[in-house]
Amino acid sequence: MRAILTILTASAAVLILSACETAPTASQKPPADTGTAPAPAAPQSSSPSSVDLGNKPGASGLSPLKDPNNILSKRSVYFDFDKFDVKEEYRAIVEAHANYLRQNPSAKMLIQGNADERGSREYNVGLGQRRSDSVKNMLKLLGVRDSQIEAVSLGEEKPSCSERTEDCWAKNRRDDMLYTGEY
Repeated sequence: MRAILTILTASAAVLILSACETAPTASQKPPADTGTAPAPAAPQSSSPSSVDLGNKPGASGLSPLKDPNNILSKRSVYFDFDKFDVKEEYRAIVEAHANYLRQNPSAKMLIQGNADERGSREYNVGLGQRRSDSVKNMLKLLGVRDSQIEAVSLGEEKPSCSERTEDCWAKNRRDDMLYTGEY
């Protein structure tokens, strides 16, 4: 019952946050999205409750954070153009990391918000911050302590792709979740 209430609370908060989105001013608004390519596909994974969340290596000999067969190895959340709400397809990843952080109170996470190159630097820094804050808020709603999470924006400064195409821009609209020792 508690898990259902937690998920409902998190979903309600995300809906409220996305409904409160403030439109940028004309001088801040990036050009209209002309591409039709979707964001990179979300990884298909099992339910976060079935994930081995221990710090000990699993059957593969890797820690759950490094095991490519474990949802915890998925560290990026992708966003639609000019949006910062966590899409349904990435919620399982955020929930799995919330479970891990709750079960490992000494673990700390840095969430780096990123934007594509379109728009001014100032606008992209703000958008990146809203994106990292949305994942941070979701983690907090799922029971993670505030002291375990830091949310920062890199704006457009750390692209994962440098081509000027919609597919590439979609890869740059993301949050990266890093644990202590990875940043």
